[in-house]
Amino acid sequence: MDKEAIADLIEAKHSELISWLEQQPKESWTQGPEGKWTQGQQALHLLQSVKPLNDALSMPKFLLRFKFGKANRPVRDYDAIVKRYQERLLDAKGKTFKGSQNMKVPTLADKHYILNRLQTESKKLQYKTKKISDTNLDTVILPHPLMGKMPVREIIMWTAHHVEHHTKILKEKY
Repeated sequence: MDKEAIADLIEAKHSELISWLEQQPKESWTQGPEGKWTQGQQALHLLQSVKPLNDALSMPKFLLRFKFGKANRPVRDYDAIVKRYQERLLDAKGKTFKGSQNMKVPTLADKHYILNRLQTESKKLQYKTKKISDTNLDTVILPHPLMGKMPVREIIMWTAHHVEHHTKILKEKY
């Protein structure tokens, strides 16, 4: 998938999520199904996953190479990343990465801020995706808490799927 297509996918997935969340009843933001995250927690979780990616992409690429190494395999396509993620989710048996464990329930007053930050981080990721070289997209790797080390191109495509995954959960259960 080329940079423009990835950036467009990031835009589409975040726009669909944010638009859906903005149309939901206020009480849904702070109340979810029994034992499941609220809409606010889902949005906060997605913000917690995109922000560190943008922070990493702001660093000099040589530092990322030094810290995490270089890709030692070809980049997987979008469908392969989605399939691998679904397999890893099954293996994880409902465990959540430590940054999202015991997450507080964002208040209704936090809703506008969280959705605004999520939209801003999405725009940043789209910009960074278009600006990074194809070489760096395919050779610089970053760690993912569930998937292990991934080339940047893959982790950005995964981010689009991650938003889609949570949007689907929200639409089915809320």
